[in-house]
This record gives sequence, C-alpha cells and structure tokens, in this order.
Amino acid sequence: MVEGHPPWWRRDIHADRRPALLARGRIKAALRRWFEARDFIEVEAAILQVSPGNETHLHGFATALIDDAEGVHPYYLHTSPEFAAKKLLAAGESRIFDFARVFRNRERTALHHPEFTMLEWYRAGEDYDALMADAAALLAEAARTTGASQLHWRGLAADPFAEPERLTLHEAFVRHAGIDLLATIADNGATDREALAAAALAANIRLAGDDSWSDIFSRVLSEKIEPHLGRGCATILCEYPISEAALARPKPGDPRVAERFELYACGVELANAFGELTDPAEQRRRFEADMDEKQRIYGERYPLDEDFLAALDAMPPASGIALGFDRLVMLCTGARRIEDVLWTPVAEPGRTRR
Repeated sequence: MVEGHPPWWRRDIHADRRPALLARGRIKAALRRWFEARDFIEVEAAILQVSPGNETHLHGFATALIDDAEGVHPYYLHTSPEFAAKKLLAAGESRIFDFARVFRNRERTALHHPEFTMLEWYRAGEDYDALMADAAALLAEAARTTGASQLHWRGLAADPFAEPERLTLHEAFVRHAGIDLLATIADNGATDREALAAAALAANIRLAGDDSWSDIFSRVLSEKIEPHLGRGCATILCEYPISEAALARPKPGDPRVAERFELYACGVELANAFGELTDPAEQRRRFEADMDEKQRIYGERYPLDEDFLAALDAMPPASGIALGFDRLVMLCTGARRIEDVLWTPVAEPGRTRR
C-alpha cells in the first residue's frame, strides 16, 4: 500500500485549508461584482468540445460522444473556454467573462492541477491595453477582499496595489540574459535558431542538440527571466515573438512581435492576454504548424475546430485574457500549493490514502 499526503477530507486537514477556501469564495464574489459593475455578462462555456486547443505543448483529456444513430465521436474536455467565448463574440456579445472549470493533462505541480478554474474575459472593439488595466485592478480587488497588503510566494513579495511594471520581451532578455532577442527574428517572423542558441550558450544556458528556437526561448524565459518578474510589484511582460503567440495578432508597426502579454506576481504567471487574431486563414496556418510540431514531439495531434475558424470571419476586433483564478487565490492567502485552495483536489493516481 502506497502512502501519499493525508487526504484533504480528513477533518484536521480540512480545518487547516478552510480559511483559504472561504477566502476563495469571497474573491470570486468580489470579482463577479467588479465585472457586473462594468456591464460584463457572465457566460458558461460548454466543457465538451471537438478540439481541446491546438498549441504544441497543450495536452487535453479525451472522451467520446455516443450517438445511437451516428456512432461514436471523439470529444475533449476543454483546456480553455476561448473557442466558445470567441463564438459568442461572433454572435454579437461584446463584454463577457467566465469562471470556467478547465482541464489540462500532463500538468501537476505546486502551481498546476489537472482540473482548475480559469477566469477569462473579453472586450470586443477594445485593444489589449484595456486588459492591462483590468488585470491590475482585479489584482488589487482580490487583495483588498482578503485584507492582503502583500502577495507572497516562496519568499517573494509583491504590492498588489502598486502600478505594474511594463516590460517587453526584448527588454527582459537584454536586462536579465544579455540576449538581443529581436536580432534572432526576421521581419516576416521567421526565427534564427543558431543565432539564439549561440546567445543562450553565452548566457550559460544548457541546450540539447535537437532544441528548436522555441525550446531555447522557453528555457531562457524560465531560467533567466521569470525568477525576476513580479518582485515588489506585478510585472506585465508584453510583445511576445509572433511565433510564441498562436492566437494573437501582430503588433502594428513591428510584425516580429504580437499583441500578447502575461501578468506576473512573485515570479508566478497569473494571466495571459491577446489582441485577438481574427484572420481564419492565418489562424489555420498557425494551428496546423503547431499540430505538426506536436506530432513530431509527442506523436499525436488534435483536430481543428472548423466551427471556430468559421466564426473568426464574423468576430469583431477584440482583446481577451485568461487568468489562473486558483493561483490568484494562492498569492492572496499565502497558500503553498494549488491543492490548498481547491475544495476537492483531484486524487493522485496510484496512491492509497488513509
């Protein structure tokens, strides 16, 4: 019999977790009021989808829909409400938000869980700078609700009421790794793997021979950049390379980068935002390229949601953002791991608990 952590339902364990769980409810209620005061409508995206998403390193849970007349059809638990939300924008909604339960496979750490809550919201006809202001306001609202004057995670602290630092990827790579990132990206978005590899090696980043440009980018980001983000105040890390922003539109004036930003506090990624791509042909091209890469690395690929691609033709210009709600609760309550702020965590496989 294998022993794991004590079960969450044991009375003493639940008593320890309960204050953070109650704070979770207060934060959700406060954020819901915040959205409603600004004329957002709460929606509920269907969990069952024909595609879980088409990013290379995103892994879904597969299931099947059985129809007596037509047989068995593969379906997936969604990894984000994004495709459904954008269909609602195409249908005519303009400001929407969703506290969505989402599911991601191959993800379980102190900050990751197979099932978690994603707070997503969208603004039709507004650019992604509006989302930066939203993210800062919601960070402060959550902290205010719990009485937290500082956010905390693994010895780092951030003031949730301070104006976030705004930093481009190019600036971050120069500052923290001594790498000129844009020098490795052509005007058409093509990337120079050898140039980035040489710069990464000079910055003492260990590489594998089959690492792609994207692999190297991710390694520099995680080892050299992210540990410095969100210290003292939140950080808005923006203008990602176009190759690292599968659903974002290019930045006007510089096609090498996209309208994408991530929000960090205490070194923790909290949110990911886009100025949304609405070109169905370009979106298809990006999805197919990502699925080719997924096939190469993992030996599998996911279907494209043709209904989503068709909806892009009718979707207005918009910006959208996904925030890890559980992580926000963690930082506001000082929880050490994501399970501490989930009412009923998913059991770890292969463990019998007493």
